[in-house]
Amino acid sequence: QVQLVESGGGSVQAGGSLRLSCVASGYTYSSNCMGWFRQAPGKEREGVAAIYTGGGSTVYADSVKGRFTISQDNAKKTVYLQMNSLKPGDTAMYYCALDRQGCLSIMSTGVLDAWGQGTLVTVSS
Repeated sequence: QVQLVESGGGSVQAGGSLRLSCVASGYTYSSNCMGWFRQAPGKEREGVAAIYTGGGSTVYADSVKGRFTISQDNAKKTVYLQMNSLKPGDTAMYYCALDRQGCLSIMSTGVLDAWGQGTLVTVSS
């Protein structure tokens, strides 16, 4: 059974940083796409960043390029999201997700293979 467990959310002031972690289990970690999407109250789901676990290629939403970095530790089956220069607009529940068909569904609103319980990020001005 696929399990994705996020951690690292919290409350920070604008300009601050947070690092989210997602530990994966229950499936073959390599050769999939893992990433993060977020959802703020009353808003649609938004893909944030994704990484192909087989080769390490990454993709980012325009809204976070240059501020967020996604990375992975294959040995730990863990994906990270380093978030710098946080803005109040980044406030949302952040979810780790698995997409076995590529990264498109994570970065859009497509169907996902699995996602975690979410971790809350709150950025105050």
